[in-house]
Amino acid sequence: MKKILLLSDTHGHMDERILHYAGEADEIWHAGDIGSLDVTDKLKELKPLKAVYGNIDNATIRKEFPLNNRFNCEDVDVWITHIGGYPGKYSPAIKEEIKRNPPKIFISGHSHILKVMNDKNLNLLHMNPGAAGKKGFHKKRTMLRFKIEGKDIKDLEVIELE
Repeated sequence: MKKILLLSDTHGHMDERILHYAGEADEIWHAGDIGSLDVTDKLKELKPLKAVYGNIDNATIRKEFPLNNRFNCEDVDVWITHIGGYPGKYSPAIKEEIKRNPPKIFISGHSHILKVMNDKNLNLLHMNPGAAGKKGFHKKRTMLRFKIEGKDIKDLEVIELE
């Protein structure tokens, strides 16, 4: 079993509350718009990190992290990208690939809107953790945490930071 902390859109912001939840996880996943390698360096000091770059991230961040990160966690196929859309409105850049080879969990950020929904057509779970940073139009800073055990995704929680 793995305990996952999922965050996005930190835009260079890191604080003790984020680090507290990161310390409780087995793995941390970041869905882009990191903003500064200081953010990911602090997270990597605590736990293993999987991340992608977002549209605001500079060349240094883009050298360290990919645009898309697809991997297995336990027995679950996971795909993280920053601008991916959501069921019924997938980004043109990934639309054909996601239809051809859907993961079990599809994660994107970018919108700053927390969203978790099933795609019944592709049999996948879409997650967007909202935004953990302070820049943007969102009113609440949010993250998600959940567990993956074998092929089961369970105990999903929304974390509100303000």
